[in-house]
Amino acid sequence: MKKVMIPDTDLVLSGLGYGTANAGLKWDGAEADWMLEAYLAAGGNVIDTAHVYSDWVPGEIARSERVIGDWIRRRGKRDDFILMTKGGHPRFESMTTGRLSKEEMTSDLDSSLEKLGTDHVDVYFYHRDDESRTVEELIETMEDFRRAGKVRYYACSNWSAARMKEADAYCAKMGCRGFVADQAMFNIGVKYMKPYSDPTMVICDEELLDYHKNSRNLLVPYMGICSGFFHSLKKRGEEAVKDSCYYTGKNLKIAEGLYRLCDEKGWSITQALIGFIAVQEIPMMPLAAASSREQLKDIEAALQTEFSPEDYRFLDEI
Repeated sequence: MKKVMIPDTDLVLSGLGYGTANAGLKWDGAEADWMLEAYLAAGGNVIDTAHVYSDWVPGEIARSERVIGDWIRRRGKRDDFILMTKGGHPRFESMTTGRLSKEEMTSDLDSSLEKLGTDHVDVYFYHRDDESRTVEELIETMEDFRRAGKVRYYACSNWSAARMKEADAYCAKMGCRGFVADQAMFNIGVKYMKPYSDPTMVICDEELLDYHKNSRNLLVPYMGICSGFFHSLKKRGEEAVKDSCYYTGKNLKIAEGLYRLCDEKGWSITQALIGFIAVQEIPMMPLAAASSREQLKDIEAALQTEFSPEDYRFLDEI
């Protein structure tokens, strides 16, 4: 996969980032060392986490960041990869109540730095938006973090195109670089999916894609493997996926072409799904997670694969 450069920064990213929501749940300690080092050895250089990962399982706050921090401390260096984390996620019991005040963001960031065992992160994301706050306030919070040396660059996740345009305009007026990346849900099945259960997660629709065509703000898709929909469909049949938001007639048609592509190329389903994102006209760097060494093999294989738009011409017939 080709490297991805973010304009007007010194960031050169691998074609695929490693999502770590499973850290501390599926792998920890020596196994975490193996998983993370194997990803780097395969050519990856972006580790993505968040202060909220994986608080949905009781027992430990910022579990993922702690696991990554333990790994960094054991290896004794962190200059050979790009570290991304996110703050300001709403409380799970009140997802529509924002947590983006300066005080809340400072608390999240300082906690993240402590867990990660580092004095700065390379890219720090607003995990959600809060439209009751002005973009001026939110940008100035991030600028304060940058000036303090706690973050090198900052970004957003689950923001609308309209809000990012507002932020871009303010940053242009103030002469600052502003957001360098945007995380949103994008994958081969998102165009034809049913409404997603969490309305605070932003789907990358045509409006958002149009924004990124003319933006220096890199699109970083998450849920690139469609929450395992195409894997489960292939392995267990339609009955197993009928409750999925991806279970639509057109996505079943996509599945037929996708499985043919895998057979022709000798690819795994994960490879093929990542490849779809890699061949988009708009520069993107997808994220992918692995729960086991076996799943990590698919990420390693994708990093070593040269994908072509021609491989996905079957989508023209959907």
